[in-house]
Amino acid sequence: MGLISGLLGHAGEISIEKLTEEFQPILVEGEQLEKAFKVIRDMWVFTSKRLILVDKQGVTGKKVDYQSIPYKSIIRFSKESTGILDLDAELKIWLSGTSEPIVKEFSKKANINDVYLLMSQHILD
Repeated sequence: MGLISGLLGHAGEISIEKLTEEFQPILVEGEQLEKAFKVIRDMWVFTSKRLILVDKQGVTGKKVDYQSIPYKSIIRFSKESTGILDLDAELKIWLSGTSEPIVKEFSKKANINDVYLLMSQHILD
């Protein structure tokens, strides 16, 4: 992920191996990390059971909020791929009981189709 892309709020894919130690204490038995994306300090982590939104807060980033979204609570999702002049792709996720979607932007380097397929496999199961 490039610096400019990160500053613009576009996510880039990060290695699951780098996250194993951090996430091990919050994963349930049998749950596996599958894909992760990072924007500056915040992350979106897709596991075999849920989507975890990670918000690192404060100047040092030591205070961390982990928001778990079970795949079963996602009622609709969409993707908008990059175009010729677009720098980003968008993923929109609607949750049960909410009218506005969660919107996440991904850099051109991140393959949003992989994310869309991964969500489809979990949600449409």
